[in-house]
Amino acid sequence: MALKSFTHVHPDSHFPIQNLPYGAFKTHSTTLPRLGVAIGDYVLDLSEIAKSGLFNSPLLAGSDCFLQPTLNKFLAMGRPAWKEARDTLQKLLSSTEPALRDNMEFRQKALVPMSEVEMVLPMEIGDYTDFFSSMHHAKNCGTIFVGPKNPIAPNWFRLPIAYHGRASSVVISGTDIIRPRGQGHPTGNSTPYFGPSLKLDFELEMGTVVGPGNELGKTIDVNEAADHIFGVVLMNDWSARDIQAWEYVPLGPFLGKSFGTTISPWIVTLDALQPFACDAPKQDPPPLPYLAEKTSKNYDIALEVQIKPSGQKDSSVVTRSNLKNLYWTLTQQLAHHTINGCNLRPGDLLGTGTISGPEPDSLGCLLELTWNGQKALSLNGTTRKFLEDGDEVIFTGCCKGDGYNVGFGTCTGKVVPPRD
Repeated sequence: MALKSFTHVHPDSHFPIQNLPYGAFKTHSTTLPRLGVAIGDYVLDLSEIAKSGLFNSPLLAGSDCFLQPTLNKFLAMGRPAWKEARDTLQKLLSSTEPALRDNMEFRQKALVPMSEVEMVLPMEIGDYTDFFSSMHHAKNCGTIFVGPKNPIAPNWFRLPIAYHGRASSVVISGTDIIRPRGQGHPTGNSTPYFGPSLKLDFELEMGTVVGPGNELGKTIDVNEAADHIFGVVLMNDWSARDIQAWEYVPLGPFLGKSFGTTISPWIVTLDALQPFACDAPKQDPPPLPYLAEKTSKNYDIALEVQIKPSGQKDSSVVTRSNLKNLYWTLTQQLAHHTINGCNLRPGDLLGTGTISGPEPDSLGCLLELTWNGQKALSLNGTTRKFLEDGDEVIFTGCCKGDGYNVGFGTCTGKVVPPRD
C-alpha cells in the first residue's frame, strides 16, 4: 500500500509525503527563520515537532538542530540522522498515525499554510562552486566561441571543470536580479564598452547542498561521496555574457556571474530522489581511478524554463531539459572538488553548470537558444535575444513517480534596471 499523508495533497503537488523537502521560513509573527518541510500546501514547523519531543530517535533525541535558523547543524550530522528524521516525519504525517493527525491544537501550531510564510535561504553558504558538466552545453559553447572543428578541449573529458563563485550573492527564489554593469568588448580601436550588460542570460542548473565535509588535506572517495550530499535545489546562475566574454581570458568568470545566483527554497533530499536514479552516460575515455564509480548514476528530473516577458501576463516555455543529461555526476563533482585536499563544509553549494540536452528545445540558456544573439527567440508575440528589464525567468523541476510527484516547486527571478 502506497504511503499516504493525513493532510490533503493534490495529485499534481510537488510535495507529497514521499518528498518532504527541507527549507527555512518566516511568518508575520516571527523575526527569526524556522526550519520546516513541505507537505502539500503546508509547511510542517520542525521547531514545534522538536519541542514536543517527537524526534525521539537515538541521534535526534535532545538535539537542537531543528531549533536553529538554518539547516547547517542538521546537515553536519550526516546520513544516519537524515534517515532518522525522514522516517520520523513520514510516520508523523502518515494517515495511520494519530499523534499529529488527531491533535487539532498541535496541528494548528505545527502545520503552517504556505500562503502565510516567507521562504528564506535554508542554509548558510560558506562557499559556492560552479561546475561545467553538461557535454551538450560544452559543445555548443565551444562551437559558438571556438568553432565546430574542436569545440570541447581534451581536458573536459578528463575532469569536471569548475570555478569558485561568490556565495554572498546567492539569493532565494523571488528575489529581483539587478542588471549588472561592467566592461564589454571594444569595437575596433575604441575603448571597451562600459555600462549595463547588454547580454543578460539565465542558466538552467541544479545545485548540490553539501552535508558533512572533509578535513583540510583529506579527500572524499567518489564511492562514498553520496553520504556527503544532503540534497539538491534548482539553481539559476545568471550570466552577463558580454562582461563574461571580455573578462574570462585568461582566468575565467568573475563579474559576469558574481552579481546573482538564485536557488529554489526547498532542498529535495537524495533519499527522496533515490527512486528516480538512472544510469549516467558512458564516459569515454574512462575516468581516472579516483573518479571511477562502482555505480555511476544521475537522476531523472524533468526541468523546464519559462520566460514571462516584461509587461505580459503569460509566460512561454523556452527549455525542457533533464538532470540525467549531465556527463559528470554529482558525486564525481564532489569527489573531484576534494582531490587536492580542499575542505568542503556543511551548507556549501556546488552548481552543476548549465544543463542542456541534445534537442533544440533542451538548451539551457539563451546563449545557446539564440546562438549568441544571432537569432531571436519567439515569446507570445514578442522576441528576445537576451533578457530585458522586467522579464521574469521561472524554473521548475519534477520527478514523476507512480501516482505522485517529487518536485522542487519554482525558482524565479525578475530582472530590474541597474541601481544608481
